[in-house]
Amino acid sequence: MKLNKSLIVSFVLLIVVAAVYRIIPSRPFGFAPQIAMALFGGALIKDRKWAFALPIFSMFLSDLLYHALYKAGITTTAGFYNGQLMNYFLFALMVVIGFYIKKINVLQVGLASLVAPTVFFLLSNFGVWLFGGGWGHPKTFEGLLLTYKDGIPFFQGGIYSTLFFSLILFGGYYLLNGNKKIEFAHS
Repeated sequence: MKLNKSLIVSFVLLIVVAAVYRIIPSRPFGFAPQIAMALFGGALIKDRKWAFALPIFSMFLSDLLYHALYKAGITTTAGFYNGQLMNYFLFALMVVIGFYIKKINVLQVGLASLVAPTVFFLLSNFGVWLFGGGWGHPKTFEGLLLTYKDGIPFFQGGIYSTLFFSLILFGGYYLLNGNKKIEFAHS
């Protein structure tokens, strides 16, 4: 499927809405659309650089917004912090997981929607523990387990949100287009 102007506008709106949604105060921990967006991009956008761009641009925009709110004293959540590059790497990895969705069906999308947040949880919390983030637990096996325990609310939110937003993204796309991949027209 060739990418037309309305689809480009839809992607830009998706990026902006997802970025703004991510900074809403009081949303459940970890409940954000970016992992589902990464899977969607990996599964359906033929041009891989654009597949990676969808969730990465959204994350970067929300981090900019978080940073502006932090600088203004409106939130205690910093937009940019040590170890954050690992999150961008992990979202790129989520796109790669999306590459393995060969057919848009409940089984493959559902499985990827469980695998991706699980991989993200395991690797991101390992990184938090390894590089001294979070609560700064000791560099012992017990400290690692405590770090994973601290991340459970985010993991639950990540699972629920990825299943929910995957249903919306993949379901909506499938209803409109079937199992066709998205091509960006070169002009």
